[in-house]
Amino acid sequence: MNKQNLNKLKLFLVGIKSRFQSDSSIFNGITVSYTAGLKEFNGNGIYSNDKIKYNFNGKTENLSIDELIDKIILNAINYDSLSLVYSERGSNLLISADNKNVKMSNIVVKEKESISDNHNSTSSLLNRNYYIKIGKADALLKELGIMSKDSKVKNDKIRKYNQIDHYVELLEGIIDKLPKGNTINILDCGCGKSYLTFVLNYYLTEVKKIKCHFIGLDHSEEVIKSSEKMAKNLGYRNMEFKALDIKEYNPNKKINVVVSLHACDTATDMAIALGIKVEANAIIAVPCCHKELASQYKYEPFKEILKHGVFKTRLADVLTDGMRSLMLEAKGYDVSVIEYISPLETPKNLMIRALKTKDENENLLNSYIQLMSNLNVYPALYDFINNW
Repeated sequence: MNKQNLNKLKLFLVGIKSRFQSDSSIFNGITVSYTAGLKEFNGNGIYSNDKIKYNFNGKTENLSIDELIDKIILNAINYDSLSLVYSERGSNLLISADNKNVKMSNIVVKEKESISDNHNSTSSLLNRNYYIKIGKADALLKELGIMSKDSKVKNDKIRKYNQIDHYVELLEGIIDKLPKGNTINILDCGCGKSYLTFVLNYYLTEVKKIKCHFIGLDHSEEVIKSSEKMAKNLGYRNMEFKALDIKEYNPNKKINVVVSLHACDTATDMAIALGIKVEANAIIAVPCCHKELASQYKYEPFKEILKHGVFKTRLADVLTDGMRSLMLEAKGYDVSVIEYISPLETPKNLMIRALKTKDENENLLNSYIQLMSNLNVYPALYDFINNW
């Protein structure tokens, strides 16, 4: 390759190096093909223990990104042309160089036209522009068990596919209001198998191109190992999982978003309290079972109504999530409460979305305390915030 185009190639490779150094967690691999006459010589590099394991001409080396770039340039001197593909999660870059020209372009991952040959007539499939798209998200959907090996959404998983896509849709407005420029750190409290967190990771990283890091907490070592295995299978290196109680977690970095999905009873309160404590930019909660206030609250004007256990239980649910929302507002969050999925799926279908926008509101905090007195309750959330 001539000297002039070799210098152009160096400039493109400096850009590749900068891209890697900016966020190596989304690097998938690099392939290089050199040609000399009719012969082709191939090199291949994958991420391995903070290095790039690079094989070329039968020799494998563990190289830093600087060492790899130097090696590629050195080898290019001896060949007529070069084709290099730098692969990241969600995008591929192609650099082509020869004695006539050097150019760089994006390789677009094409989407499939339909979910399945027989799904178009299925009423469960929504007529919408999906956020988690078939074709681009196949690896994720297969790992979640939603898609078969032959890349078709399973008939009995269409409802689940719709649910995970709607989850992303509901968080879209929150995501767009998060701080720009820095890594977004997301803490999943009581993460379980983390399916929705994996979906959010995919969307932020591969669709929105936002640099993010996920931490999953769960007291079960078994589910933590399951999540770690899934992350490894997908190559999601921007995730870590800890077998910890929420109360035991002390973050060593700024937490931007706290997520709590179907955490039982007061575990939701622990997550909300932690989010408030670390001044998270956003707190997302989908509460599960509500037990605590049902055994505490009393309200004399409703005495004759609440003698029916089913009414007492249902009102306890409303009071619990209502007081959670009020506490978040008192702590300076804008709060919206919506139905996450249809009540036909589960009666525990509310999502609390809270975005930090202002300082603490003393009047709302006084209203919360007055409610505690009127209802004769001492919510776990209040206790966690003040005595944690």
